Amino acid sequence: MDTLQENGLPHSPALDIPGRESTAKELGVHGAPLKTKGKHGTTKRSSPVNNVTAEFGNQQKVSLVNAPALPTTPLELPGVMDAEGRVDESRLRMHIFKNGGVSPSGRGQVWRFLFGMYPCSSTSLERPLLQEQLNVRYHSMKRKWQQLFPSAIRLRINGTDAELVAAVRYFDVRQDRVQLQAQNQSDEVKERLSFLELQAQVLFERVTFDLEELQEAIRIIDKDVPRTDRDLPYYSGEGLGNLLVLRDILITYAAFHPEVSYAQGMNDLCSRFLEVLDSEVDTYWSFSCYMEKFSKDFRADGLHRKIELEAALLKELDPQLHTHLITDSMESFTFCHRWLLLGFQREFEHCDALRLFEILSCDHLELISQQVDRARYQERIARRHSIEDKPVSEAQAVNTEFTFELFICATILLDNRDALLRCRNDVQLIQFTNSLQGTLDLNLTLKKAEEHFYNYCKRSAWDYMNGRCTTSKNKEGHFLFQLRSFFS
Repeated sequence: MDTLQENGLPHSPALDIPGRESTAKELGVHGAPLKTKGKHGTTKRSSPVNNVTAEFGNQQKVSLVNAPALPTTPLELPGVMDAEGRVDESRLRMHIFKNGGVSPSGRGQVWRFLFGMYPCSSTSLERPLLQEQLNVRYHSMKRKWQQLFPSAIRLRINGTDAELVAAVRYFDVRQDRVQLQAQNQSDEVKERLSFLELQAQVLFERVTFDLEELQEAIRIIDKDVPRTDRDLPYYSGEGLGNLLVLRDILITYAAFHPEVSYAQGMNDLCSRFLEVLDSEVDTYWSFSCYMEKFSKDFRADGLHRKIELEAALLKELDPQLHTHLITDSMESFTFCHRWLLLGFQREFEHCDALRLFEILSCDHLELISQQVDRARYQERIARRHSIEDKPVSEAQAVNTEFTFELFICATILLDNRDALLRCRNDVQLIQFTNSLQGTLDLNLTLKKAEEHFYNYCKRSAWDYMNGRCTTSKNKEGHFLFQLRSFFS
């Protein structure tokens, strides 16, 4: 049992995933002079941070190992957090959906709750203790694979990419800063962290790795990471070092999740978390929690299932377009997979793609949500008390696997219906999808997707009720009334 639970503290979903550790609190020392002792007494020398900044300029910094001030920072969302710091999860998700995301300034704190790193039931007093345990466990996990593969600690570069060479230097400076902060910890903090480190060592002592598979994962990660989001400001200037932070997170995840390991596309998703959270430790745990739900999408069966569902939804919304796209085979829908896998990361402007990602992740507008389930239950009760004695068949009114992201995808297809009908082969389909990158209007797409969602549910509900039971008009409209309330 975790020490936090023994002390009556809430359990973080992140702790269900093997491990994590930390170097505790590091409030960055940005270029402070370092004191050294020599035969002529104590002297000051320039910090390596100053040297690198002088050469490359002072731009985006390398992310912190952890963000120590955040556990006690209140959410700037009305009615979502109580006086003790507990979060109403339902209101949080509803706020994200109905407001079209959250402000960039509050996004990092919101994501820590939204993706499960912090339990919504935790208080402001409990979260710093939870943060320490997450920090310590992450670093214990990271050290374990680094001790096993010392040659993989550093990214191998051939020297032809000057920016990547600079990234390694920035990362090394950041590591020096971490060590300096660790040396300046109080005795009380060191003692507390030593206990957590011992606990983490016991927890991971029996964890073993498939060396061949992990080496292969590291090889692919080292190919993918240098190409990840290099055009974003977050990876500019000193921020180039964040590429190496991203690499460590992905290797640690692959090492402790062998059933998933690493697949292309994970680097893009993890980069999104790192940019928003700006913390190595918090990114690892939030990304791990996200992958608990969506790792199946990186497997062949998950890919095929999503394509099947998208095809089935399009058949409901536009049979003619569906027939055109499956003329040869279901492979014609594979061009949608990147959209769904990465949450439409490249189809919208970057700031809008982040908003859409959190909207989709809030799971508010889903056919399996509690509100829809409650509406369907009340509809069944109404039918059961109908004056008619006709037997009621339990046909499925709606396909609950039609998630909102599938309606977003279908909306894009329907908006480009004429262009798609002109495509005659997979090459033309790929050219079409590439032409959409960064061109779509998020607000307009969301509005249309909501309309398709509502109309699909409305049509399905009427089809389900028509001929199966005769209830009064107000009862028939109840399910639709509940549905409309989602958009108000």
